[in-house]
Formats: sequence, C-alpha cells, structure tokens
Amino acid sequence: MSTISAPGTDAPSAEVPDYPMTRAAGCPFDPPPALYTLQAQVPISRVRLWDGSTPWLVTRYEDIRMLLADPRISSDDTHPHYPHQGPGQKERRARSRAFISMDDPEHARLRRMATAAFSIKHVEALRPAIQKIVDGLIDAMLAGPKPVDLVQAFALPVPSLVICELLGVPYADHDFFQANSRTLVKRSATREQARAAGQRLSDYLDGIIGDKLAHPADDLLSRLAERVRAGELSRREAAATGMLLLIAGHETTANMIALGTLALLQHPDQLARLRESDDPKLIASAVEELLRYLTIVHSGRRRVALEDIEIGGQTIRAGDGVILANDIGDRDPGAFPDPDRLEVDRNPRHHVAFGFGVHQCLGQPLARVELQVVYGTLYRRIPNLRPAIDLDAIPFKHDGAVYGVYELPVTW
Repeated sequence: MSTISAPGTDAPSAEVPDYPMTRAAGCPFDPPPALYTLQAQVPISRVRLWDGSTPWLVTRYEDIRMLLADPRISSDDTHPHYPHQGPGQKERRARSRAFISMDDPEHARLRRMATAAFSIKHVEALRPAIQKIVDGLIDAMLAGPKPVDLVQAFALPVPSLVICELLGVPYADHDFFQANSRTLVKRSATREQARAAGQRLSDYLDGIIGDKLAHPADDLLSRLAERVRAGELSRREAAATGMLLLIAGHETTANMIALGTLALLQHPDQLARLRESDDPKLIASAVEELLRYLTIVHSGRRRVALEDIEIGGQTIRAGDGVILANDIGDRDPGAFPDPDRLEVDRNPRHHVAFGFGVHQCLGQPLARVELQVVYGTLYRRIPNLRPAIDLDAIPFKHDGAVYGVYELPVTW
C-alpha cells in the first residue's frame, strides 16, 4: 500500500490519496474537499498519479509561490520523475516540446522570441479590435435563435479569432485546431489519441511556417519564420512554439469566458455590480477575482526538484516530482480573506492562476484584455442573460487539464 510521509520525517504515516481529486457534488466552482483538508493539515504531502508515481503535492499559497520562483525546481518534462498529467500529455510533450517544458537558458531563448507580441503595449493596441469581435458575436447571438450554447456562439470564437489574427493562422481552420486541441488537453486522452492529434497539429503549424517563409506577413508566425531563415530557430522549434500559443491562446480564455459567466450567474449580486458599472477598475478587479476564484488550470503546475529542498517542515529530495496546486493555493485563507467568497471588487492581483516566476503565463496580458472586454460588455448588452438548464445538468470538464464547461445553454 502506498503511503505518505509525516511532516519533518521520511517515515510513512498514511495512505497516499489519488490525484487529481474529485470535486464535491453541487460545488463545481470549488476545489475538491480533500485539497482543503491537505492544505489545513498536511500542506506538503505525497499523492499518487495515474502511473503509480507519488510526487509531492504543495497546497499552501506561500509555499507554491516560493517553489515556483526557486531555480532548484525544474520544468523539464524529459526528467524520468516528471509528474505528467496522463499518458496523452506525456506523449504530446515527448513529441513536441515547447518552451514551457524547458529550463533556462533554452526556455528564455525561445520565450523571448514571442514576448513582444504579448507585451502590455501591443495587447492594449488590440483592445478596439477585440471589442469589435465581442460586439459582433453578441449581435449575432441577439439576432439568432435561443437558447444558444454560449461556448460555441461566443466563448470559443472570441479568443480563437484574436489568437488567429495575432499568429497569422486562418480562422477558417478553427474546427480543425479546436478539435485536436480538445484531445490534447484531456487528461483521459490515450497515447495513441494524443500522438495522432499532436501530429496533425504539428504538421499543420509546420505547413504554415513554410507558407510564412515564402510569403511573410505582419504576424507572429511570420516573425518566427524569419528567425528560422536567420538560423536562430529551427523549423521544428517554430512549429512547437506556434502550436503552444495556438492551443493556450484559445483554450484557457474560452473556458474562463464560459465558466466565469456561469459563476457570475450563480452569484447575482456580484453580476449586478459588474453589469451596472462601466468603471474600468472594477471590471479589471472582477477579471482578477474570477481568475483567482476559478483557477481553471486545476491539475497543478508540474515540476521536478533538482536539489534537496527543505520547505514547510518537509524535505523534497533531488529527483522528486512536485505538483504545485495553484487552485487550492488561490483559496488559501492565509493569502485571501474569506477565499471561498466571490467578490468582484477584491482585485487579488497576487493570485497564482497564471503561475509565478520565470514560467508564468506569457499570454496573460492578452487574456486580461480579452476578459475585461467580455466581462465589461456581455452582461450590459444582454442584461437578462440566464442559464437555459439547471446547474446540475451542465457538463463540466472534470477530465480536462483546463477546467470549464463543454457547453452552456443560455437564454434571455
């Protein structure tokens, strides 16, 4: 029987729980109850993954921030004890490594080539175009039949249109890349499924890089292609970077739009405050609070210890896998008073929904602007928006690496 160690000792003390854990019935916005228990009682403990491995799970906010910023913690997913989310994710990362799964200096070299496109200044310049996309999709919803699935009609198209424009990917191909992305971010995906989906997307991005080499335009993939031409980047590295940004650029924000809307609909007092205000500061605060409250990357940030690390009365040995549970970290009462309460004026900018340290999310400025436009527009333009089905009938992405809903029927 697998066991965990008591704080301050390597001696076994209890059976190791399986991870990820199950959310409580009727509480789809809250982390699993077992995570609250671990955070309060054994904040650094062993858990068992799908492959039988037993990495450390870190659940307190300060410990998570400290380790995410610690150079003794590695993101290298080729390490034999890296705690992969599932067989599909392991296969995907083995075949197409992107900079998020590398350490410096390689991480910094590759990340730097995409940084300018996601700078605050560049993203702010996109705000009018994002507003136009959001208003156009709302116009189409209002003119069409109802109920309508908010995911397909609005939540997915907003970030997909934006990231396609930014990267230089044809939006006409969105059904193709969204279908393959869904496979790659499912924890339950098999190696074969992930291999096939990853190969299709890799070939697709490689083809686009080839087109950009021949016919450059004013987009990020053209700039990466220019790096390939200059010998600063391999074509495979360019395709892997493009694939990462394409997937991350629509999957995460789409889930935040739909799940954030549902959370607000379940908290009508908070929705009313947001709907009735045009204060950019309140809208920005609401974005940060929903990011904290929902923390949709709900399977933890995965790492490996390169050296022995003493933290929280526990010793993490060199070579041990580590999972930094940012979802429960963002519900830590030591960092956020009354953390299970949604308060749109809280403005918890210090949350770890985007991670922390050198590997924090590159696209967070873009995500923030997209969400500010969406949350500041949708509920004012459709003030009586409401779910068309009961909460317990909505299909949540419990099996996804990114949490959200598969569909959200709404009416007004």
